[in-house]
Formats: sequence, C-alpha cells, structure tokens
Amino acid sequence: MTYKLLIAFTVAAGLTFAQPPDNTKRNQQDRSGSTETADKQSNAKHDLELTRMIRREITNDAQMSTYAKNVKIVAKDGKVTLRGPVNTQEEKMAIETIAKKHAGDASVENLIEVRAAKP
Repeated sequence: MTYKLLIAFTVAAGLTFAQPPDNTKRNQQDRSGSTETADKQSNAKHDLELTRMIRREITNDAQMSTYAKNVKIVAKDGKVTLRGPVNTQEEKMAIETIAKKHAGDASVENLIEVRAAKP
C-alpha cells in the first residue's frame, strides 16, 4: 500500500491519528531530582529483594491491569515509592496495600495516578 493510498483511505474513512501524549511537564519534574525515579533504585540486597517481592505479588494478581503490573516500584533504604498510572482507585489502593505488607506502613509513598476514564 502506498503512502498516498494510505492517506486517501484515512481521509475517506474519517480516521484521525491520535496526538501523542505530551509528557514535557512530567519529564521536567522527574529531572528536578526531587522525585524518586527508577534510576534512584538502590542496589542494596534488601532493597532489591523488597522490590522483587512487591513486583511478584502485583504481577501474580490476575485482577490487576497491565498498567498496574507496570507501575514503577523504587526501593531505597527500605522506603518504597510507587509511581505510574493505573486504571482504578481500587488498583491504586491494592498496590499500596501490597507494598505496605512488605515494607511497612510508614515506608511507602504512593504517587500512583488513576487514569482518566475514556468517554
């Protein structure tokens, strides 16, 4: 299929290409150094094991969406930061509960965002 034919088909079908999301503000926030990002993950044995246990429990839960299973888990000095989008408030709370089970109530910062429902 040629490029011109593809454009003609798209126009005829009334299809539009979605605008890619603009993450500029989030990326600037992440570069500030005040936000825990994956590159801040500690390589200490305890922190790696803590991350592994949380990730394993989340990914083994058949009720979790793909978004939930891909949430960022950053463990540093026994403290866990959770970041990323999930589909529902229930997923957000379930992930927080799992993290607190392994790290302790006071050691979890939940920065997970619930995605806006599509109309």
